[in-house]
Amino acid sequence: MGVFLRFYRLDDFAMFLSDQGRDAIIIKRILTGEHFPAIGAPTSVGQVYLGPFYYYFIAPWLLIFNFKPVGLAFGVAFFSSLFLLINYFVVKKLINKRTAYLSTFFLALSSTLVDFSRFSWNPNLLPLFSFLTAYFTIKSLRSKKWYFFALAGAFLSFSVQLHYLALFLGLPVAIVYVYYLVKTKGHLINKFFNLFISGFFFILFTLPLIIFDLRHDFLNSKNFLILFQSSQSLTSNKLDNLLNTFTSLNKYSLNISLNTWQAIILLVFILLSSLIIIYRSKSQIKIFILFFLTCFLGLSLYSGPKFPHYLAMVFPFYFLIISYFLGEISSDLLGKTVLVVFISMYSLLSFPKFGFINMPAANQIGQAQKVADFLAEKIDRKPFNISTWPVEFTEDSYLYFLELKELIPADRRKIEITDQMFVLCNKEPCQIINSPSWNILMFGKAKIADEWKVEDVKIYKLVR
Repeated sequence: MGVFLRFYRLDDFAMFLSDQGRDAIIIKRILTGEHFPAIGAPTSVGQVYLGPFYYYFIAPWLLIFNFKPVGLAFGVAFFSSLFLLINYFVVKKLINKRTAYLSTFFLALSSTLVDFSRFSWNPNLLPLFSFLTAYFTIKSLRSKKWYFFALAGAFLSFSVQLHYLALFLGLPVAIVYVYYLVKTKGHLINKFFNLFISGFFFILFTLPLIIFDLRHDFLNSKNFLILFQSSQSLTSNKLDNLLNTFTSLNKYSLNISLNTWQAIILLVFILLSSLIIIYRSKSQIKIFILFFLTCFLGLSLYSGPKFPHYLAMVFPFYFLIISYFLGEISSDLLGKTVLVVFISMYSLLSFPKFGFINMPAANQIGQAQKVADFLAEKIDRKPFNISTWPVEFTEDSYLYFLELKELIPADRRKIEITDQMFVLCNKEPCQIINSPSWNILMFGKAKIADEWKVEDVKIYKLVR
């Protein structure tokens, strides 16, 4: 069921907007050897640059699909489906089979995770990588093998490169390793060596980003601090932050809306139950709970908008806690009844979110390709500028298909100006002449030479 929801009509509904077009261009240039980026995409808020891991990790899928951008979406869907298997076998081995079944079921039907699995975007793989970071941390503690410490450090780096809020994963990793250093038996030199290996691999895979920051006067670090400081100034009430984060988590993970008192009661219950499990249980669930609590509390420190992809990294841990609790109480008739009701309600709330099953196709990739094919004819192999209106409507998805035809626009960042500009508009009125957009104005004094409409996009040709 999980695989079906991730792949069904993927061609028809895969998102292909500005971010996907930009990433496709960068990945195409990696595969053709034109450019090997040392940084990744900027965050949507705060302009903090991520690491380049996602580009290189997902790149083979564009090649497998012969540079068709839907290949990137198939890659994300594949790893999201693989996560279901990984979760089942890991949880079965570390905790128990019942928790493995339930948590995998919740992951398979999570409407948010299904949405994220159906298009290419760096945060979409974070649930898998946050889970593997926790797993390799546990394995390193249990086995004391150096390569598991290396994997824990590497996957922490990969997670942070998918989204900076994954830095909160570093806190439970640090707590577990302090425990390993202080409480476990073994030679102190071996312990320090293992911790060094973990830190070394984290730095190794983060090195391109570290070098970028050093070369640009700590631009990333400064922007990250500014982002957090500005978010903290939005509200001074930490309890409100905590409750808002918790209600958002339940809204995106379980599709339920909680009022203030419901959120307080449920949060207190989860916190107390988690602390009791950590204190009493000998199962590895306690370390997953530690990851959930520390990351959840860390995310609540950020008082800006709580977008689904901010919280998705704690979904695996939250579903694990819920599954473990339901599994523990399902030994009698009352517990089984609660389990059946919970699963039924979760399913009923999830399935209406899967509009791709019966809705008309969105076909964003096909639309972008048709517009680009039409533009290619009008460009006529001559140098050109390109812009859009309104400003938030960006051209990267069209530029990808133009780039496949070796049609690359003049670089407006260098104020390169040609004899023709094409302006794409998807919202009336189209302000083309005397536009408030600098991207159009930089072309200089111009007149409209022609206009067309393709796939609900108006195209204007300006000449000087």
